[in-house]
Amino acid sequence: MESRAIIGLAHWLQTPAGCYLIDWEQAALDRAVADIFGFHALQLGLPDLDALRANRMPHRWVALDAQTSLPDSNSENAPTAALLRCDFDALPLDSQSLDLIVLPHTLELARDAHQALREVERVLRPEGRVVVLGFNPNSLWGLRQRVGHLRQRISRGSEWPLYLPSEGEFIGPGRLRDWLRLLSFEDEGAQFGCYRPAFKSAKWLSRAAWMDRAGARWWPVLGAVYLLVAVKRVRGMRLVGMVREQRKVANGAPAVIVSRHRDAA
Repeated sequence: MESRAIIGLAHWLQTPAGCYLIDWEQAALDRAVADIFGFHALQLGLPDLDALRANRMPHRWVALDAQTSLPDSNSENAPTAALLRCDFDALPLDSQSLDLIVLPHTLELARDAHQALREVERVLRPEGRVVVLGFNPNSLWGLRQRVGHLRQRISRGSEWPLYLPSEGEFIGPGRLRDWLRLLSFEDEGAQFGCYRPAFKSAKWLSRAAWMDRAGARWWPVLGAVYLLVAVKRVRGMRLVGMVREQRKVANGAPAVIVSRHRDAA
């Protein structure tokens, strides 16, 4: 039986709003990972998005859980990296073995987001980067989603369709920063996108294209989606090698001068 959470997001990405979102995310990821260097990179989840295609690391993987179906190889954004199956909260990788990890809506759909993030910290090298994509609850889309949930509770039914995927828990950028800080990550900045209203038709989304430019200038933190980059810091690190210890030379006792000639009587 396939996971409802993954199916919900995958189906939603086929809608006009989902296509608009994934186009922005793909372009933002291409810019974010292009200049991150190393040898090993990993994408956790969402195979509909090729998060590592602009990265130049020689070893790249896309990890899928047991319930996620393989992406369509003919899709425009199908991943070009190697695929592997694993649990996101128990990665079969050595500690400090990766240089880059991308989490495209992974924490929102994870069965244990805290444990998944701890696994990311474990397998990431010192000074390695993590890139997180997530829905922003403090946006027009997030507001419409909350209104939909409220109407469902009032009507006690499901006749009020939700705008965003119903599964998962949205994690705001401020809350995510707190989690990362506890794991000794340092925030390197976030960017927001998708400022158009929560329209369902491609026609109205296209007409509101001017709001992307206006939103990025006038209300930048209210985008429907955010991309956050953080670097793993290890406190108290020191270089290993031949270290010459400079010893402090103790000051000697003052010299006593003895006269060899006796005073004349």
